[in-house]
Amino acid sequence: MAEAERGVGRLGSLLQAMGSWRTAAVALLSFSSGLPLGLVWIAIPDWMRSVGIDIRLVGLLTLIQAPWTFKVFWAPLLERYSLPWLGRRRGWTALMQVTLLVLSLSLASVGQHPNTLWVVMALALAIACASATQDLAIDAYAVEVLHPTEQGVAVGARTAVYRAAMYISGGLSITLAGRYSWPLVNISLALFYVPLLWVTWKAPEPETHASTLPSLRDAVWEPLLDVFRRPRALEILAFVCLYKLADNLAGALLRPFLIDLGYSEFDRGVGLATIGLVTTLGGTFLGGLLTTVAGLGHSLWIGGFLQIVSNLGYIRLAGSAPNRALLTAAMAFENLTQGMGTGAFSVLLLRLTQKRFSATQYALFSSLFVLPRLGSGPLSGFLVSAIGWKAFFWLTIVAGIPGLLLLHRFAPLGVREPTLAENA
Repeated sequence: MAEAERGVGRLGSLLQAMGSWRTAAVALLSFSSGLPLGLVWIAIPDWMRSVGIDIRLVGLLTLIQAPWTFKVFWAPLLERYSLPWLGRRRGWTALMQVTLLVLSLSLASVGQHPNTLWVVMALALAIACASATQDLAIDAYAVEVLHPTEQGVAVGARTAVYRAAMYISGGLSITLAGRYSWPLVNISLALFYVPLLWVTWKAPEPETHASTLPSLRDAVWEPLLDVFRRPRALEILAFVCLYKLADNLAGALLRPFLIDLGYSEFDRGVGLATIGLVTTLGGTFLGGLLTTVAGLGHSLWIGGFLQIVSNLGYIRLAGSAPNRALLTAAMAFENLTQGMGTGAFSVLLLRLTQKRFSATQYALFSSLFVLPRLGSGPLSGFLVSAIGWKAFFWLTIVAGIPGLLLLHRFAPLGVREPTLAENA
């Protein structure tokens, strides 16, 4: 009877989280994060190349992604300084949304001719900086406003909305620009920030407010010292780096892998874009929901184990002739389990982050999360060249084991909720 009552309680918490305005506000604000990312990462390089910009200069545009990687270095500014409107986090979010609106409108008048490249690059860099700062504020807001029972649902919804925004600004925009014009597309993208400003204005404030840190020095050092004062701090930080290592290695050279096996452009496009996107979103949403229903500890183990063994599908692919059904099954399973691991892991990041240091600590943890991805490509290339594809994917499975061993240190197998620092 007690177990049945707990099950009903968990279902009630899940339904309540789905109907929460806090969950909805966090998810909708993620659209504001995805919109500039798709524009800078995908659309602007495509736009510049389509008007005849030299490919070497287009390649330099990829460096403009740097602010998203290094945003942790100015996160303390958001801990130290509050704006005089809309609260500690929503004020910064609104300011960056206005900035992004103005910068996006500015793009509408440039970029049609090669001699405007440097203006476009400057605007793109400014958009990247404003977007990275906005991400700091939105992530910190999510840490502070969400109840623990809402975090799983919010993670899945955030990912779906974020990807939808990236699709609009980084995919649909290119198609529409080809049919109409880039100035019209940039104006349209800029106007998205108007309803998003309304969401920021109406979004609820956190129920408890952390005090602003007294000095910039405190804002820099106190969040870091708090992390390292925790029991097993280094093990947890190592886990943050290693939990997704198997996925990072396996996915780093996936397109060259499929090319080497002889799969066509159509097969690669359907497998990597359509099937990959849908199953990743579904898996992330499922992984987030599992943290509410089954508990964070169980979800991390389920996602961690499945995302490792899913690479068996690529081992099977490496040992067979091109087979569209086998490709579809391998891609769907791998992306579904990758998403499940990401969903559970994203909830862990929310719970590891102290509310009073939410901007800096979340930026730190998320930066550590993506750090292995930077070295996965070069490392994977050398490994594949030395041992071949099949042995390489066996090695990725082995590479996932240290993450599970570290998980056992603070969330032993069978424990529903791991013991973490109090989120206050």
